[in-house]
Amino acid sequence: MLEALEQVGGAVDDCAETTLWGLSDDELPASLDATQVLSQRLATVQLGLVRELDGRGLAVTQGASSTAVWLRDRLRLSGRSARQLVQLAATIDAAPPAVRDALLSGAITVEQGRVVAETIAALPVEAGPEVADKATQLLVTWADRFDPTSLGRLGERVLAHVAPELADQAELKALERATERAEARRHVTLSEQQNGQVRVSGNLDTETASLLREAIDPLCAPAGEHDDRTPGQRRADALGEICRLALRTGQLPDNGGDRPQLVVTVSLDELVNGVRAGTLETGTRLTPGAVRRLACDAGVLPAVLDGNSQVLDVGRQRRLFTGPLRRALVLGDGGCAFPGCDRPPRWCDGHHIRHWAHGGVTALGNAVLLCGYHHRLIHHGDWTVRIAADGRPEFLPPSWLDPLRTPRRNHYHLRC
Repeated sequence: MLEALEQVGGAVDDCAETTLWGLSDDELPASLDATQVLSQRLATVQLGLVRELDGRGLAVTQGASSTAVWLRDRLRLSGRSARQLVQLAATIDAAPPAVRDALLSGAITVEQGRVVAETIAALPVEAGPEVADKATQLLVTWADRFDPTSLGRLGERVLAHVAPELADQAELKALERATERAEARRHVTLSEQQNGQVRVSGNLDTETASLLREAIDPLCAPAGEHDDRTPGQRRADALGEICRLALRTGQLPDNGGDRPQLVVTVSLDELVNGVRAGTLETGTRLTPGAVRRLACDAGVLPAVLDGNSQVLDVGRQRRLFTGPLRRALVLGDGGCAFPGCDRPPRWCDGHHIRHWAHGGVTALGNAVLLCGYHHRLIHHGDWTVRIAADGRPEFLPPSWLDPLRTPRRNHYHLRC
């Protein structure tokens, strides 16, 4: 192996001596891609070496207290990096062979490999090896299009694709466990500070946090062009205003004001029978019990979906995307629809694909959700947006970026 690694080192020396400014516009990104693939393949080889060292107990034999401590001194790493390296090596070693094959071929990155390995390890025991193999292959295929964060989010629902009969049961068990943990750990602490302030800290369960967010968000917008408060300051002021509104009713705690409005996606049959989880407009999943509580105590707005999870639209003869129409737009796009953007719905505006002034209607078929930055880019840049045949927005890059103008989509907000 040492001889082969020395040859790789010689190739790296040759690359380092290359005059980079002489590379063409096509060679430069292609070379970058090649270095990424090679670095990930080498990293996989290194993880294998670390795992073998750890398995043999070689570090302890040489007087170190652990493999991580030995690596810290040997490779001049921080203690944290050394521990993470040992843990990652163990995770990849325990992964199905297809994960290591994909890593060694350069098809996936080490970080993606970790996500796939952890996802497969978290599958319920009753899934069995056949389902695990199918899930592995699907995740490796998805890795060609999704970054590690998006891949991890898709991995949470991979059973729905490879074993639908197990998916609902597994999700409900996981949700119930998470809900129990969140409820057990919930707390809010008000700590007096010496500088005249009070520090607010704590943890909320998903249901309570959603109610708080829905109550605060309408009051967090800037008061005008001269409002120089930071977002954190506006949230703090909004929380105070919510408390003042509640106190003004004089009816606490029984009925302290209007109930919040939450969009919960769940069919009527599932709501009545309580057999499936519900989805908030933020994408957060709720247990059937939480959905039933919200249906009883809050103004839950029904979102009618077709078989492809597309919002069934009725156009509105008005200019602004407000009320139920905006809620439907939020439910459809999930956030800024521009490829790769992770901005949540509350930071976005409804954009007329065909401008209102040019005869465009205010309806879902002519609408897309965009954050401020990408809204300006679409209006003043060379990108264009359209609604595809399946009802999803897709963006066409400018010809100088992609001569074929291949349509692109945002997979960040994808909900399985």
